[in-house]
Amino acid sequence: MAKRGRKPKPTALKQLEGNPGKRPLNIAEPHPDAVSPDAPAHLDEVALAEWNRLAPEMNTKGVLTGWDRAAFAGYCVAYSRWVKACAELSKTSLTITTEKGNVIQHPIVGVANKAQELMLRFLTEFGLTPSSRSRVSVPNTTVDEFEREFGTAK
Repeated sequence: MAKRGRKPKPTALKQLEGNPGKRPLNIAEPHPDAVSPDAPAHLDEVALAEWNRLAPEMNTKGVLTGWDRAAFAGYCVAYSRWVKACAELSKTSLTITTEKGNVIQHPIVGVANKAQELMLRFLTEFGLTPSSRSRVSVPNTTVDEFEREFGTAK
């Protein structure tokens, strides 16, 4: 059964925000390795180009890990559908006339809108929209500063 209410925010994001709610953090939350996932073979040319555009930097920032491969592939597929639907719409009208003479929205408008809706959901999950990004602050530290801060420096 699905839980009600907002989805819980990952502990890492709560820590980056300074734990504004001051609630206990889940210290047992699993932490994936920071391995850059390979693009799935089923991505088409447009989806693969979007993967290659965003994945390297997302992995560098710790936003994309091997565990996130399917979710990010879903975003890339939705992006590809949106681009193709927009290209198709540029060749035709936004409306069509039915056999009975009614003017209705072209079906491709629905495809474009649904793909854009899915893209936004995925982008929000990864903190890639302006509002979702504004809630996260990533410290700009070098490896040496990180090691000094956490006591792993030699």
